[in-house]
Amino acid sequence: MAEQLILKSLPFIRILPSWAQELSYKYCSKTANLYIVHGNIRDFLPHQMREEEFNFVKIQDYISEVLFGNRDVIVYYDRSSGVTFCKAEMKEDYLQVMRSMNGIESGADILAKEPQEALHNLEKYFYHNINQNKRFVLIIDYAETIVPNTDISRYTDEDRYSLVTLNRWAHDPLFTEGDISIILLTENLADLNIKLVRSPITIKVNIPIPDEKVRRSFFNFLKNDGQLLLEEGLSTDEAAKTTGGLNLVNINQLAAESYQEDRVINMEYLRQKKKEIIEAEAIGLLEFLESEFDLSMVSGHNFVKKRLKNAARAIKRGRLDVLPMGYLLSGAVGTGKSFLVTAFAGEIGIPIVKFRNFRSKWQGVTEANLEKILNILKAMAPVGVMIDEADAFLGHRHQSGDSGTSNRIFAQLASFMGNTAFRGKILWFLITCRPDHLPIDMKRQGRAEEHLALFYPDSIEEKEDLFDTLVKKLELKVQKINIIDLLKRHRFDFSGADLESVLIRAKFLSAMNNHVFITRNDLEETIRDFIPPAYPHEIALQNLVAVLECTSREMVPKRFRNLDRGKLIDEIRELKVLLGERE
Repeated sequence: MAEQLILKSLPFIRILPSWAQELSYKYCSKTANLYIVHGNIRDFLPHQMREEEFNFVKIQDYISEVLFGNRDVIVYYDRSSGVTFCKAEMKEDYLQVMRSMNGIESGADILAKEPQEALHNLEKYFYHNINQNKRFVLIIDYAETIVPNTDISRYTDEDRYSLVTLNRWAHDPLFTEGDISIILLTENLADLNIKLVRSPITIKVNIPIPDEKVRRSFFNFLKNDGQLLLEEGLSTDEAAKTTGGLNLVNINQLAAESYQEDRVINMEYLRQKKKEIIEAEAIGLLEFLESEFDLSMVSGHNFVKKRLKNAARAIKRGRLDVLPMGYLLSGAVGTGKSFLVTAFAGEIGIPIVKFRNFRSKWQGVTEANLEKILNILKAMAPVGVMIDEADAFLGHRHQSGDSGTSNRIFAQLASFMGNTAFRGKILWFLITCRPDHLPIDMKRQGRAEEHLALFYPDSIEEKEDLFDTLVKKLELKVQKINIIDLLKRHRFDFSGADLESVLIRAKFLSAMNNHVFITRNDLEETIRDFIPPAYPHEIALQNLVAVLECTSREMVPKRFRNLDRGKLIDEIRELKVLLGERE
């Protein structure tokens, strides 16, 4: 009966979103009983009535009304509400059957909230009606609360009962023949019991965060309903493009807030709200990079800047297909790697986010955090992603001591980064001063394809340019100084970070001396007193491994260009031995 109902509605299926089409076709195949619907399930879901006309409903209503049309018996269960039904007559039928089977007058115990009793009663009800030619759908929300992803030894008796029952139902041919389907709802697959998720007979369907078309339709829906205050000249098309990464509940929230405050929504308001909402949704796992500067504020590194400016030009022209999957930025400490990426963010006009620590000591939480982050990134595209200290952050395939969590995380990230469907849509920036510690899986072609290296300023001209750039960046007032003469006199060799520290100290000294400007004496006294951190062997090693990683000869400083590769490797090995590192 169910198969006929859906197959007769093929034009209807064609206008369903792709995830709903997948669920419908899998259901029609009658090869599975257990479905896991995950992802953006706490959102309004769009049901397209006809071209450019949508109705927005919640997940339970969508499955029961749109996919299954409120026919036959649709049961809901979660630990808070217990057993409930789509319609009153469905509930009455359930109570009548259970009372007759158990001789119970009251329905209170039959509509139990505890999983063990609730699933037991529902199973009796299903088997009683197995030959009634009815379609049964059981929707279990917050499924992670009854079959959580934790070690089986930590399961309570109730958890074990729930897991065994769901596994048994998934394999029960009577459920297949009797048209009984179980749908588990959860935001993150990683929150559910891993054996249940990985079972070959479990159907997994992901609901994505809405794309631009759906967001535009929702903005139009709010506008037509008089609930949207857009600035004059700001179209719903532009609003939809700007809000990538937000779901419809988020958009409804920002529209309602602006309406209550009688505040018109402009582009700046949308960007700010998007940043706040996504950082909150990502529970502190992502941080937006906002920059007041562009690449013109980066001193030196001309080859690297040229590459990134070309990439920015391609992004602005919409030629995402020519971009690398990602960049590996290496170089000694203090060369400005993180600032370079931040400046690139100011150059391109698309958001760049930074990964924060998503690892947890609790089993399953790390995987769930990463799943949430990756879903947000897919929805935000095009977006840049910066991973600082990538060699320590990403780990490797062979880590041990955490029940395989690090290995699974590494594999999941590597797979996602290598997905060519995201070329130009998700641009990765892996930053490290020790690229030799970064697994080859992450820095190979197809992931971090462009290897860019930064080095300390080499010539006097480069140092002078760095000085002028930092004065502008820090908004300092400096007396006219022959900085080249000053640097030569004190033989001051430095990184960008060292010189910035000197300028900040000179500013402090100037303030203590009640000077309006940083004077030559302030600066000279600071340089004379300043002792840069001395890590000569570490810096030498970081420079050499950066040279070894360069994918273009032009960006390598002249002093390294003629080094034989074999000799370079030998020098690196000697430095590692000197520093007590293992190969």
